[in-house]
Parts: sequence; C-alpha cells; structure tokens
Amino acid sequence: MDDDPARAGVRDTYDWIADHFSATREYAWPEVESFLDSRDGTVGLDLGCGNGRHAEPLADLTDRVLAVDVSRGLLREARERVADTDASAAVRLVQGDAASLPIRSDTVDLAVYVATLHHLPDRDLRVTSLDELARVLAPGGRALVSAWSTAHDRFDAEDGFDTTVDWTLPGGERVPRFYHIYSPEEFRADLDASGVEPVEVFVSSGNCYAVVADGEGKAT
Repeated sequence: MDDDPARAGVRDTYDWIADHFSATREYAWPEVESFLDSRDGTVGLDLGCGNGRHAEPLADLTDRVLAVDVSRGLLREARERVADTDASAAVRLVQGDAASLPIRSDTVDLAVYVATLHHLPDRDLRVTSLDELARVLAPGGRALVSAWSTAHDRFDAEDGFDTTVDWTLPGGERVPRFYHIYSPEEFRADLDASGVEPVEVFVSSGNCYAVVADGEGKAT
C-alpha cells in the first residue's frame, strides 16, 4: 500500500485523527445490530474496524473475531477499547488492506464491512475489496456492507462522485478525508460486478447497505 499515495493517504489521515475520531464513535450502528440479530458463527470479521465498536457485538456471536483496519492508530484505539471487556479474549487485531485481506479463503461466517468501502480511492479497488470479502466468506456466511450515499440529505446529487469531507480536530485543524459517495444504483452495480452475491440491498440513514453472501456459483 505504501507504493500508492492515495491509499497511503487514507491510512495516514486516520492515523492522525485516530484518538479524536474514536472518541466520537461509541456505539454500534442500529443497522449493524439488526443485521447481527439472530446470527452466529465461528469466525467473525470486522473489516475497517476503526475503534472496534462493532467487534464487540461480533465477539458475542462468534468464537473469534478478526478486527482489520489499515490504520495503526485506530487499531491502537480498538485495543484500548476491548482490553477490559469480555471481548478481549476473542478479538484479534490485524493491520490489513481491504483490497488484499491477510485472511484465508472460506473462513469467515459473519462479517461487518461498514463505513469503509467509500474511503477506497478508485472503483477497481472498491470492487476488488468486495471480491476479497467474497473470497474470505465461508459457504453460508453473510456480511453487511455499507457506503455513504447520494440519498443522504447533505448531498444534492443523483450520480456518484468523489469528494473530501473534513474532520475537525480540537483546536480547529481541518483534516480532509477522501470519500466516494455512491448513488444507490452505482452501489448495486459494484456489488454485481464483484464476487459477492447480494441478498438484500437497501438505503438507511443516508447510507447504502447490502447483506451479501460469498457468491459461489454466481452468474457472470
């Protein structure tokens, strides 16, 4: 990843803002909680785990959770968050790139990939990351994928587009973060172009969501 300035920039941005960003990310998203309800498995995956807020509920439902993020700063925050919880023994923190996962194929039963896909700086990488998600999902496994959408009321656009959204640190420093804002149609198109099999696709709270399977035998 260091050879690609755009991808390294995403990592460096979140290393820089990690502690303040983590302080604002306390609770699991309702959509994640709904997805996890009544599911379980042996191996869970929190892809783009941030401070680990979704690794904790995954640990309640699986024997082992791989919490993957490209940012060492966010992984440090996740380590501190889970250290004194019941999840600490189950959660393994891994630095990794969503487009090249350091995980064996067909091993993950339950995955959460939220608020991360939209930070990958080009379409090929985004589709490749979905291919990687399909690769690591076990037969019968399920994942929840999300990305920020043009359906959000802060945007006045019908087509997907690239932009930056500033993060404001204490003291007023503004740190730009890359986003690809998906239209719902484009989100579905990228799912269809990848190795995942969409089971349910919907929009909620200004985000595109999909529940996906591994796509084995998917028509191409």
